[in-house]
Order: sequence, then C-alpha cells, then structure tokens
Amino acid sequence: MTVNRTSNVRTCAIALATGALVLTACSEGGGSSDDNAKEPSMAAQGITLGTAADSTGPAKEVPGAKQGGTVQVLQRDAYEYLDPGQIYVSDELIMQTVYNRTLTNYQVDDKTGRTKLVGDLATDTGTSSDGGKTWTYKLKDGLKFQDGTPITTKDVRHSIERLYHKSQTNGPTYLQQWLSGEGQSYRKALPDGPYKGDHLPASVLDTPDDKTLIFHFNQPRAEVPFAVAMPNIGAVPPDKDSPKYNKKPISSGPYKVANFKPGKGITFVRNEHWDPKTDPIRHQYVDKFEVSFGHQWVDSTRRLLADKGADQHAMTWNNAVDPAQISTVLKDKKALARSLTRTQPYVDVVSINTSRVKNKKVREALAWAFPNGQYLQQYGGPKAGEIAGSLVGPTLKGHNKGFDPFQKKKYPGGNIAKAKELLKEAGEEGYPIVYAYGNDKPAQDASVVVERALESAGFTVEKKELDRGTYYTQIGKVNNTYDLYRSSWSADWPSGSTVVPTIYGGKNVYDDSPNYSHLNSPAINKEIERIAKIEDVDQAAPEWVTLGERILTEEIPQVPVFYNRLFTLWGSGIGGVKFHEPYGAVDPTAVFVK
Repeated sequence: MTVNRTSNVRTCAIALATGALVLTACSEGGGSSDDNAKEPSMAAQGITLGTAADSTGPAKEVPGAKQGGTVQVLQRDAYEYLDPGQIYVSDELIMQTVYNRTLTNYQVDDKTGRTKLVGDLATDTGTSSDGGKTWTYKLKDGLKFQDGTPITTKDVRHSIERLYHKSQTNGPTYLQQWLSGEGQSYRKALPDGPYKGDHLPASVLDTPDDKTLIFHFNQPRAEVPFAVAMPNIGAVPPDKDSPKYNKKPISSGPYKVANFKPGKGITFVRNEHWDPKTDPIRHQYVDKFEVSFGHQWVDSTRRLLADKGADQHAMTWNNAVDPAQISTVLKDKKALARSLTRTQPYVDVVSINTSRVKNKKVREALAWAFPNGQYLQQYGGPKAGEIAGSLVGPTLKGHNKGFDPFQKKKYPGGNIAKAKELLKEAGEEGYPIVYAYGNDKPAQDASVVVERALESAGFTVEKKELDRGTYYTQIGKVNNTYDLYRSSWSADWPSGSTVVPTIYGGKNVYDDSPNYSHLNSPAINKEIERIAKIEDVDQAAPEWVTLGERILTEEIPQVPVFYNRLFTLWGSGIGGVKFHEPYGAVDPTAVFVK
C-alpha cells in the first residue's frame, strides 16, 4: 500500500492464501492492550470478507471502556494531507480512520486482532454480476456528514470523480485506471474532474438513486471490495469541496477536525452527527485526540517510558521506540506491559534512480556494497526489522525466505570486495552517488554508515538531507537530482498485482508515482501484462513473486534492506490499544481513557 513513516511507507501488505483472502504476518510478542497477554500470530489468522451482518453497527463494546478524556498523540512527522484523496502514507492512513469512512473497510477485532473486510458506508462488501465486470454497492441508512447532511451516492460519486482532476496527485489510482485507462490516461475521461458539471457516463459509474452505486468495468475485477477500502473511495460533499479541503475535510466518522496547524499539530473532537449504529468498526470513547508533530523517537520514547502527568494519557500511532532506549524498555516490566512489537507489512528498500544510474553493473555494485545490517541497526536492530534479501516481503504468499541474491544475511555490512570488483569491471571507479535521506535522527545516523560503506567500495558519495514532511514528494519527482534514496512499499490488498506493476511497471513512471526507481523495461512490462490477464488471483500470486525476483536480479532497480517491525509504547492511563495489521500502525478506533 503504501509508505510507512516509521520509516516513511506506502499502505498495507496482505497475502493471498489458497482458497481464501488473507493477511499474514507474525506476532513478535510484546503487550496486548492492557495486560501484556501475548496476541495470537496473524499468520494463523486472515483477512476474510465479512457478511452484511458483520457490516452492521455498532462495533462491539470494549470491556472496561469509559467515555471522556483527552488522548495526547505524539507523532514525529507532520501530516501533509488530510484530504482522503491525497492520502497514501501509513501515518496519514491510520489518522484518517477517525474521520473518514469508505465504501468498505477493515474491522479489527478488539480482543483477537483478527481482521475482516466489511461494509463501512456500504451495507456489505459489494455484489458482482456480469462475470465480475459489474459491482453494485448500497449505502446504509442513517449516514451523515458532520453538519448533519445525509450522505448519498452523489457524495461518493464526487469523491471518485474528483480523483481525475490534476490536483489529485498522491492517492492510489486502481479504481480510476480500471474504470478509465492505465497509467495517467484515465484523467482524459474527466480532465476537469466534476468541477465543471461533467460526470463519468452511467455506463462507467452509475448512481440510479441516492443509495445505489454501480461500477462497470471492461473486464472482470475480483479485487474491487479491497480497492474501495482505500481512503479516497469515500464521501466528499460537492458543495464543500474546494482548494481548502485539505486543511479541513468534512467528517463522516466519529471525530472531526477542530484545529489543524500545518507542521505543528491537529485536534480531533467528537462528531455529534456520527451514528454508531451505522459503524461496525469505530468507537467514540474519548472526547478529543490532541495530535502534535515533531516528536523524534527519542522524545516520544522518553516521555512514554517515564509515564508521568499528562503523558499517562499519551500514545503514538506510528513512532517506534528510540533505538538507543530499546534495552532500557526491555528491562522495564511495567513499560513492556504497555508495549507491542508486531511485524509490519512493509519492505524497506533503497531505490536506485535508473534515470541517472543507467549502468546495470554500477547498480549491482551498489546492491553488493549496501550495509543492510548496519543500516537496520540505526533503526533499532531486530526490534525494528529483519534483514531482507527479496523485494517481496514475508507477508505475501510465495515468499522465498532463502532468496538472497546479494547475500545480505551473509554480509550484513555489505560485500565491499565484490562491489569494488564490479565497479572496476564497469570502468566506473569513483562513480559519484547522490544519496538523499530524511532529516530525522535514525536516517541521519544511517546516512553515515551508507556513506562509509559506499566510499569503501569505491563510490564518491554526496549526501542530501531532505525534510521528512515532504520527503516522498521530493523523491517522487521523475526529474529529481538524487541517485539513491530510501522508500518502502507493501501490497494494498491480497494480490501481488498491487506491488509489482505499481512499483516496477513502465506505465507508472510519472511524478508522485511509487515507481521511485523509474524502471521501464520492455521485457518486464510485457510480463506484467501477461500475469495481469490471469483471472485466478490464487494462480497469479506465485507468478508475481517470481517476477519480483527476476526484477531484482535482472534489473536491480532497488536494494532490499529490511522487512519492517513496529516496537512502540503508550501511557498507562489509556486502554483499548490494538494493532492495525493492514496499515502497520497502532489503531486509534477503540482507545479510551481509563
């Protein structure tokens, strides 16, 4: 999915298992919400499609939950987007769950952590017909915006059609492309969006009444229920949409934006027009979430570990435990009782800008030289992740644990001798590399070990520090001036079709696309097209994994670095804390003040 800003990563990784749509990942121990009971491994569970009954609110009450109070949320990175149409990074993904409802969404069981895809605005996960080319959704009764206005299919249609406008640049594009064309060609179907009174034809998107929404595709689309769970497939009232919408979106969920100060923080307060009887996912226990930005991991860890005063009612949705304080936390039984460690669905990589680094042998030298183990250590070592050998993470079916073509587990500091040899063969000794990184401490520390390793291998390194708040915007420019930069990705739902084509397809080389390496290989593009035509998603799953391995060995557009984990804390004065597996973050939807 997406970007995990614990490392800064784009949306959720979900695996496809034979006969079922599932999400798999392994629990690493740590505390449960309140009593440090070990949560069951997600590998034994799965994301299943819920029924209409599962889609009916209210959400199950959390034992011991109370009404009232304010929760302080300590976040490192400032939110760049509140507009759901522009949201595609992990910290914003989890943030939008408190105010933004979509056609379908993920229901995380408060006790077991098991996850279902259920109807959110819709009565269920959708009904297909015409061999899977047509999907119909019905809206629930009683849905309202924060001003009390009823939510209708007109608002859902507007939320979709506005995505065609050129101002919408950062969100997922699956639905638009399926409806109107690949790459950026879909924009031609509605170049001005809905803002001049134009709409997609009813043969593409039909709203025959205020409760019915019908999608018409030109081929079967089995994955529509997951695509409409993305944050941009919700409800936006046409008369409230404006260039200012990003600063104060209109809420359809239990909380609304009361005060947004870009770069500083945001306050969410109760939305009195949210009806819990329509919502099977969210609660409205606390009065207010006070989110503040700029808390480096060292700061949030120190405060949550001390657990004093107002910090007893504090938490973080994405911040990890500061690497330098991990040993202290592990020795503190009280702190461990209010912590969790979970495998996230993200694969951390370093993208190589193939527009600039055109020589494959140079890219190969970079891959052999990169110091995975030392790099991971700056983010917390084993508590932060596992050294990666593959571009396809362990949460996807077909992952080959032994696949490690650049021997990262054998040479965690990089195989410097091999890299030197390759540079010499290429006649590129002293090759200049511009390495870009964020301005947070772990990334700054990691830049030192990267510089040291690459220079030892014979590269000349120039470091460029970027602002964390706009990091992905900067590296997302096709004409950026960097050669090497960290990024991360995971599948958006149970299919490798949301990983390989998205990150490595030549049609996705454009500004703000997640194809950060700008790979455009005719052979790879042809294979993507072939696998995409396989209608059985279970049959296609291992094909995507195999292609991912081929891309790494034949093209080397990225260096896999580590598979992410989140180790985090919260204050002793709050309960209802759980892990949101699809977004790889702490779920705020059941939090309460004790």
